[in-house]
Amino acid sequence: MSGTSPVAVSPSPAPPASITRAPSQTRSASSRRPSIPGSTLHRRPSRPSHPPPSKLTHIEAIEALRQFLRERSSYDVFPVSFRLIVLDVQLRVKKALDVMLLYGVVSAPLWNTEMAKFAGMFTVQDVIHLIQYYYHTSSWEAAPADVEAIRLASIREIEKMLQVPPPPLLSVHPLRPLYDACRFLIRTHARRLPLIDIDGQTQGEVVISVLTQYRVLKFIAMNCREITQFLTGGVQELGIGTYVQSPEDGNVFAPLATATLQTTVFDVVHMFSEKGISAVPIVDDNGKVVDLYETVDVITLVRNGAYQALDLTIAQALKQRSHDFSGVVTCSPKDSLSAVFSLIRIRRVHRLVVVAGPDDPQPGRLVGVISLSDIMRELIGRDVEPGGSGIGAEPVDRALRAEAAATAAEGSAPEPFNAGQSVETDESLAGYEPSIEAGLPDS
Repeated sequence: MSGTSPVAVSPSPAPPASITRAPSQTRSASSRRPSIPGSTLHRRPSRPSHPPPSKLTHIEAIEALRQFLRERSSYDVFPVSFRLIVLDVQLRVKKALDVMLLYGVVSAPLWNTEMAKFAGMFTVQDVIHLIQYYYHTSSWEAAPADVEAIRLASIREIEKMLQVPPPPLLSVHPLRPLYDACRFLIRTHARRLPLIDIDGQTQGEVVISVLTQYRVLKFIAMNCREITQFLTGGVQELGIGTYVQSPEDGNVFAPLATATLQTTVFDVVHMFSEKGISAVPIVDDNGKVVDLYETVDVITLVRNGAYQALDLTIAQALKQRSHDFSGVVTCSPKDSLSAVFSLIRIRRVHRLVVVAGPDDPQPGRLVGVISLSDIMRELIGRDVEPGGSGIGAEPVDRALRAEAAATAAEGSAPEPFNAGQSVETDESLAGYEPSIEAGLPDS
């Protein structure tokens, strides 16, 4: 993987900018490539090697995309050069947050130096759990000092106290078919999947990178335009996303979680943890979407040590939001899945807020939310059931490991292709007029 730059953060009391490379992560790029005995690894061409049919039905287009994913490996998704941040489990949480802020990432693989193996992921959801723990069992005055001292390895114990299911330790080999990796992402409720290789010399684990839902969908959007153009079904018609159904317990937006500008930050944090979601639409008295509050907004407060700010209202907290917030991405219930992929191709999208269109009596009214998981489930198939016991359910993790071992024994590693670019990002979109709005509707 030429040009890959994994970085391991030392747990020593050095300042956050002091970063050292772990011995297991400092090999040359050629020696860290995923290995298939007796063969040479090459990147596949990004585009399909054969011209697509002139016309496809929606179902035929979905099947063509699945075949594309079966013919590609997870390794093919990544650009030729990228940075990988790896955090040691003995690192203090405060320093880990500083490093993630420095490199602009919201999650990172954990590494157990003592055992020389992958130890899970550190994500914003872990910080959400940490906030809940201090809110219920400690005091805000003690929280800053405690977070300075607590280490990443201790977060799992805190999650046990909160009775929160631990995140899955499942990983996948970089050369497994991308279709398999997508099924794993759905089955474990995970938004990211570490790619772990085995070092040919030491037989130890090596973290190659982390596959995310966004990377996969971006890869498809950039390289399968000839296919995605035929995904003409409307998102609500296809059942992609979660939509307002009927009043429940006074929530007129059930089953969606929502907030207002007067809701406190901690009330939203509780929604994040309880429902396993990463964003909540902010609505006004008429149900019109006025903003979106995300887990990364909470992390900004925690990084700044503003723990007491969690008692602020959303309106007050939004004034401290990072200036690089990209805005709320909305669509109408009638927008096609093809339009969604066109939008993913031109900008970074983590979710879409579905709002009533201009022809509705209440334009801008909240209708639903579409996550990347919803889009991926439409592509991979509704027969792939999520784990029934919550995030990181051990039975699901064991079942997927057994499935991975079985398919690996069958020699399912992809046949090498000639070298080619992994993800195209520089082609013109001249003539394209998306129906999806990349922002909030006009008042």
